[in-house]
Amino acid sequence: MPETRFEVPEMLRLEILSKLPVKSLTRFRCVCKSWCSSFQTPHFITKHQQNNLHNNNLNLLLKRCQGNTRDDIYYFSQLSTEKGQNFSVQHNIHLPFFEDCWYAPVVSGPCNGLLCLHDADKVALWNPSTREFKTLPQSTVQRPPSVDSTSFGCVGIGFDSQNGDYKVVRFVTNYFEENEDEGLMGDWNHQVELYSLKSDSWKEISVPGVQPYGSPLFNNYVNGFYYWQAIGDSDYLILSFDMVNEKFSALPLPEFGGSLAEYYLELLDFNGLLGAIIYPREGTDKSFDLWVMNGSWTKQFSIESLPRVERPLGFWKNGELFLESSDHELVLFDPSTRELKSLGIHAYQETMQIIAYVESLVPINGRSEREELIIRRPAGDASN
Repeated sequence: MPETRFEVPEMLRLEILSKLPVKSLTRFRCVCKSWCSSFQTPHFITKHQQNNLHNNNLNLLLKRCQGNTRDDIYYFSQLSTEKGQNFSVQHNIHLPFFEDCWYAPVVSGPCNGLLCLHDADKVALWNPSTREFKTLPQSTVQRPPSVDSTSFGCVGIGFDSQNGDYKVVRFVTNYFEENEDEGLMGDWNHQVELYSLKSDSWKEISVPGVQPYGSPLFNNYVNGFYYWQAIGDSDYLILSFDMVNEKFSALPLPEFGGSLAEYYLELLDFNGLLGAIIYPREGTDKSFDLWVMNGSWTKQFSIESLPRVERPLGFWKNGELFLESSDHELVLFDPSTRELKSLGIHAYQETMQIIAYVESLVPINGRSEREELIIRRPAGDASN
């Protein structure tokens, strides 16, 4: 009796494949040309990303410096998210592109699994899942005449869902030298420029009436908007940028009953809403309040009096909170048990940053990590 051959429908096959990790899909590209082509379609890329979001499949990177000063070279550590592995370091990642910079690369995002890395005039996009890296071109935006020097400030990354485009917004300050002979005082002005991945180019956009400041500790991109803390004429506020209409707007800070002279305020994406975590600047025991913007600011919850912690680093899947301890160790707080768990990972003081991202197949038209000489070194226990 002849065997009955069962053929899996193509749509069902792709549905199954869209649930696999990027590492497996990268291997499967070699199976057949049609699979390789399918993995690159916007439909498959979106479906794969939606599956990861739905199942809360998150990966973890830790940016840190392990030297004796803040000026030593920073690197990224890929942390294990497997149950029972205690977030151990899998490998350490060194990015030569940023090793000659004055400071560590600032991380903006993630946005759909993409990270934007920047330091001074250097900006790059990085997909750590596909291991693709793209150095953004130098801006062609014209500077005002007689500019003495230019500095690059706050940066944000986001997705324009209407045009299917990833964008990077960057604030620029131009300085004009003092000239006593001509009676000119030292002065400055601001510009804002916007990069489009689709066009691979920069353009100038309107400057908002307030100026953003600071480097993000958490992910400040939330559902098509990027957020910064900013200062206006007489008060502090939040500046937002809409990636679709390319317009700025301002929001008030939460009325938390204190001042920014006494408290730190960090913006973050909290379950798809803009959040703000607030904690005191002084003291070895810290309390943390989380506020969420949903039409108006409301306090979501408080974590009272945690001993020997410096600052929050990010939330994990079940409401746990990563923190930096007073000994500059990565620790995890479980609010259900109030247990502080040491993870055995150290860094130079206040150089740690946790980046939780969803695996993504989004292409950035860059080069492979190998071509960029990016080094991934497997890590033993001693490297923690």
